[in-house]
Amino acid sequence: MDLTTVDHLLTTTRSVRQRLDLKRPVEAEIIERCLEIAVQAPTGGNVCRYHFMIVADAEKRAAIGGWYRAAFAQAYPAEALAERRKTHARDVASWIYLVEHLHEVPLFIIPCIEGRPEGLPPQRLAGFFGNILPAAWSLMLALRARGLGTAWTTLVLRDEQALARLLGMPPDVTPVALLPVAYFKGEDFRPARRVSARERTYWDAWGKRR
Repeated sequence: MDLTTVDHLLTTTRSVRQRLDLKRPVEAEIIERCLEIAVQAPTGGNVCRYHFMIVADAEKRAAIGGWYRAAFAQAYPAEALAERRKTHARDVASWIYLVEHLHEVPLFIIPCIEGRPEGLPPQRLAGFFGNILPAAWSLMLALRARGLGTAWTTLVLRDEQALARLLGMPPDVTPVALLPVAYFKGEDFRPARRVSARERTYWDAWGKRR
């Protein structure tokens, strides 16, 4: 296994918003191949509870884009957004770009899981989402390796019931995110600035470092 390539993929898979190519079509065959790779991810009890909703229809994307704009406005009122912009101007510009252009992204992928999380105790809740999140991340990596960008978004889940009606999703299935998918512009991405893992890693007792 070429660790250089693997490490590069893992450290440069970013949330892509402003660099999504809104004009270039995304081939269904590539999406299907990436999904087959994604479902090889670990799943609790080796039980396959995952589903993936692909939204390519322009009218449905427009409706979802409208809900996303409304949810963003509710989550980030003008005053709060202005305050955030003081310290994270690039992030805010990126968010706003996606809000304004989400409906233009060629397709969306909505990872879903059978069942509902309401009322689950913590240990079962962790297991519930653990049956879909590894596959969703593998999907994002597989897409990135083929020149496609994604971003993990959840604001549209505020309108989960409307989303389910629009897409004919059964009531016993839970959508966990919306991934806008498009080819990305430019050559590559760089590792992000992060707090060192060593600073947040403890051995045998909280706060004890090696």
